[in-house]
Amino acid sequence: MLAPNPWGDRRRVRIGLLGGSFNPAHAGHRHVAETALRRLALDQVWLLVSPQNPLKPLVGMAPQSQRLAGARAVLGGHPRLIATDMESRFGTAYSAHTLEKLRLRFPKARFVWLMGADNLGQMTHWLHWRRIFAAVPIAILARAPYSRKALAAPAAQAMAGSRRKTAGAWALAAQKPPAWVFLHTRLHPASATAIRARHHEFILKE
Repeated sequence: MLAPNPWGDRRRVRIGLLGGSFNPAHAGHRHVAETALRRLALDQVWLLVSPQNPLKPLVGMAPQSQRLAGARAVLGGHPRLIATDMESRFGTAYSAHTLEKLRLRFPKARFVWLMGADNLGQMTHWLHWRRIFAAVPIAILARAPYSRKALAAPAAQAMAGSRRKTAGAWALAAQKPPAWVFLHTRLHPASATAIRARHHEFILKE
């Protein structure tokens, strides 16, 4: 079994997909997953721990097994939040390709792609980014200090006609793509970059 769906392939479940390096995973990731679970009326949220983000350097990237273990620890055994290495199992490095595999593997599941505002701001650099919008509904979650710039970025402007009202976010999973919402949520202060910087500083002081 390639993905952690306890209901198999036949039931129509709503699943949020949060991709990332999780280098390391932290409480902010859990906050995003829990917010999406609640605001989008999802059955589950999967954290897709990438083998290697094509847009990020190899230097400083912990092994995937370590990042996966960290993500599972942060989720704390929550029954509806699941960290997985399915991209390694699928052999995909790009989100567009991962979505193609998932939709074939789980044809009746309703997926929602979850992203922080910083990723919306740089999404035109992603391979086949328009395919992602065409494949599944997308929820963008506010992330300081990127939110304002993200909504003015090329991807947001290009897909402005597909933006849906936040009040209807609970029904996003049932929307025919392209469809996306921007969720203004309580911001979480955790940052993987800051955590790595503190860890590096601690090592230097030892």
